[in-house]
Amino acid sequence: MTDYSFTAAGVTGVRSVSDDGAASLTVPVDVRWSDMDVYQHINNARMVTLLEEARIPLLFAPDSPTRDLLDGLLLAKLEVEYRGQLRHQDSPLRITLWTSAVRAADFVVHHEVRPAGAALDTAPAVLAQVRLAAFDVAEQRVRRLSGEQRDYLKSFSR
Repeated sequence: MTDYSFTAAGVTGVRSVSDDGAASLTVPVDVRWSDMDVYQHINNARMVTLLEEARIPLLFAPDSPTRDLLDGLLLAKLEVEYRGQLRHQDSPLRITLWTSAVRAADFVVHHEVRPAGAALDTAPAVLAQVRLAAFDVAEQRVRRLSGEQRDYLKSFSR
């Protein structure tokens, strides 16, 4: 496994590439006090927002070929599995992302969420995946990803 520092959209993460070419990006995401619920763990709905924040450096970095997806990206499917509690003191969360099923107009981003300081080989507290589709707002329809965008997204696949 080789790790590289990866800075995008003001966030520094770690891009990991294994010997077989599988890649992922791990980014820190701060937990805000307002993300907590009455039981002092991160609220389920707020976790979805934290997952969105983790995708920003992957998808919307200024030099990323996927940057123009800011103009139209549709959430087609969301699955979240909560396996453990996360609390404010677990901040910043370590969220590992990778892609799969990169197709003509859509792709899947996988998320593994761990508390600060947890090793990447420990079981994640949250597993999630989202299917995202490129969307033309003016035409109100799904649009194709460019070849450069598909190649970039595939470079983060496992």
